[in-house]
Amino acid sequence: MATRAANPARRAKGEVLHDGFLCHAGFRWLKIATLICVLSIASYMLVDVTPRHNGGSWYGYAMGTIGMLLILWLTLLGLRKRAMTGGRWSLKAWTSAHVYLGLSLIVVATLHTGFQLGWNVHTLAYALMMLVIFSGLFGITVYATLPAALSNNRAEMTQVQMLDAVRAIDRQLHDAAQPLTHEQAALVRQSLEDDPFGGGLLARLSGRYPRCATARAQAALRRWTGEKPDTGNDPLERIDALLERKQAMLARLRRHLKLKALLEIWLYVHVPATFALLAALTAHVVSVFFYW
Repeated sequence: MATRAANPARRAKGEVLHDGFLCHAGFRWLKIATLICVLSIASYMLVDVTPRHNGGSWYGYAMGTIGMLLILWLTLLGLRKRAMTGGRWSLKAWTSAHVYLGLSLIVVATLHTGFQLGWNVHTLAYALMMLVIFSGLFGITVYATLPAALSNNRAEMTQVQMLDAVRAIDRQLHDAAQPLTHEQAALVRQSLEDDPFGGGLLARLSGRYPRCATARAQAALRRWTGEKPDTGNDPLERIDALLERKQAMLARLRRHLKLKALLEIWLYVHVPATFALLAALTAHVVSVFFYW
């Protein structure tokens, strides 16, 4: 009963950690970001720029300055993570501001351009900003949904324990394969020597391993077991049961690695794109002042 009572508490704690920042302080930063967007759109519609809105007008410079300051402030989240504190500027509050103010940049930066884009460094900075924002949106989605799935899939087992379970089955397979013929034992040996997680990043993200030697070995051995009566003492029946257990454990491990990869892969886009954005933003500002 104690274990059952603890599990909901752990799940509730996980929910607070992973998606509590979205509704922090009664959606304070969502309201602030919405206000920024409304004021930006209203000013864009009310301010008369001749001949039309563009990044080089006084209004464009004003919106560009706001956008640049927002981008520079948002990049400080990486430094803020190193100082875990509570209070008004806790990590949760900072993350909430990071998410919603980052989304407000879509409106601020777009109005800064005056909807005039071309093949230049200015548009490159805009495109990189959008890439950073949308990769961040993907990160929010996975952090809000995948931790619970990751926990449920592990079934209170760690990754090391799951790997140890696979190794234990392999040892049993090795012993059970001794009475088999050379051809049959060779199939089992393929399962023992195969890298069950090979296939690269795409295989890990998809969770599909079509060349799995364990699956091939089980399919071949079942052709033999299907031709013989189930006596309960046939070594092939024992091998089949062990391969079934190994397949189930490998499936759980592969789901575990897939979920972990989805939790991490967006950072391999988000972080480098952020640095590229800072470089493009610097070139954008320097070129504007050079020609201005």
